[in-house]
Amino acid sequence: MSSIDEIRDTRIKKLELLKKKGIDPYPALSKRELSIKEVLDSFESLEKSVNMKWVAGRVMSIRGQGAIIFLTLNDGTGSFQALFKKDVLDKEEFDLFNDAVDIGDFIEVEGKFFITKRGEKTIEVYKWRMLSKSLLPLPEKWHGLQDVEERFRKRYLDTIMSPEVKNRFIIRSKVVTEIRRILDEAGYLEMETPVLQPLYGGASAEPFTTKHNTLDMKMYLRISDELYLKRMLIAGFPKVYEVGKDFRNEGIDVSHNPEFTQVEFYESFSDADKQMAFTEYIIKTLVKKIHGGESMDYNDDKIDFSNKFAVVSYFDLFRKYAKIPDPENASKKELETKAKECGVLIGKGDSVAKLLDGIYKKLCRPKLIQPTFIVDYPAEYLPLAKRSTKNPNIVEAFQLIAGGIELLKAFSELNDPIDQSMRFDEQEKNKKEGEADAQRKDEDFIEAMEYGMPPAGGVGIGIDRLVMFLTNTQNIKEVIFFPTMKPRK
Repeated sequence: MSSIDEIRDTRIKKLELLKKKGIDPYPALSKRELSIKEVLDSFESLEKSVNMKWVAGRVMSIRGQGAIIFLTLNDGTGSFQALFKKDVLDKEEFDLFNDAVDIGDFIEVEGKFFITKRGEKTIEVYKWRMLSKSLLPLPEKWHGLQDVEERFRKRYLDTIMSPEVKNRFIIRSKVVTEIRRILDEAGYLEMETPVLQPLYGGASAEPFTTKHNTLDMKMYLRISDELYLKRMLIAGFPKVYEVGKDFRNEGIDVSHNPEFTQVEFYESFSDADKQMAFTEYIIKTLVKKIHGGESMDYNDDKIDFSNKFAVVSYFDLFRKYAKIPDPENASKKELETKAKECGVLIGKGDSVAKLLDGIYKKLCRPKLIQPTFIVDYPAEYLPLAKRSTKNPNIVEAFQLIAGGIELLKAFSELNDPIDQSMRFDEQEKNKKEGEADAQRKDEDFIEAMEYGMPPAGGVGIGIDRLVMFLTNTQNIKEVIFFPTMKPRK
């Protein structure tokens, strides 16, 4: 078996052969007239026509030898068979094909369409041109990329060799398009907010830090769009959303990537209850769009979306699954003991809310398989959410869990600048005590609130996790085309 270097050397010789014959192996223009999908869709009329057409694609297989050669072309819209016959093609062109073309090359062919004796739709080639000479071989057809890390690093090869992987990213695109359609039809405006910010905010997370040389100031990649989209509510835009990248300097695992995609949307004169109904509609619409019905599989479970989603209290989950009898009043020491028992990593200065969150993620969330809204979170846990009128120690907020995965988070937005300032002060205290991902006090945002912010409901949906769920995938890297990877040594 030849080494990669030997294969490359051989292909470079073929490249030089093309150049010696005055052929540009990388021409700027293609003569392609029809995509392969268009050929397949209109094959009957093409077969009856006497006109020849140009079709192009990557050579995926070459079969036969001597006077007859079959090959498979794929242009990204589909695959199609081409037939090269020595008595049809010019002899020099036929010989050049044999001498210069490899699997992986992009070529275009002109010919007539017919069906073979085996019933295969085919183009009989009268002319061909090289469009792009490949220098490295594609992975072996039946095995593809076996190394998982290599698959993630060379996703372009992964999608060439695996229709399943490619389809996953097509579904991802459809999910984003459908979410945009739903929001647009509901009267939301898509807006843009800064990715590079003088102060990060809107979530509990550590940021990536950089510096602007001209301004000589520290800046941050955003961890959330929230505080800027809320400024737009203040500015008089009643319904806004953004689909964009957020960045959090946190651990990498099967459900976390430092760079991720999120859609956040905010509606003035709304609240958590109204947004709960709207998000249930969004998720059910997406399931029907992708799976064609009201149920889907995730892991070994059948997830049913036909009924109204269940609603449970955050603290009731601790009583049921973590066996903490009084989670509302549990001491920090008691929670630290429980966290250690179940293997939760405890950070220096972690607050009660942070400890509860760690235990919840370890013991409670994995048990929630059917679509479930979790409500009644402690106020300390969500410092940007409005307090409940029934109990000031909890907030009007919810998360949606299905298949043990958090799909979205939402709440009635806090619009009281005095309370917001106090809640930020509590976060700053946690920060000083060592809680690395505590939120920062944004004085500019508080000032904007003091001009008057309408009551509002806001929602954040992580696109990556949502696509993981909808494609029955267990690793976030499988749904991010270019996941964050540590460089090879």
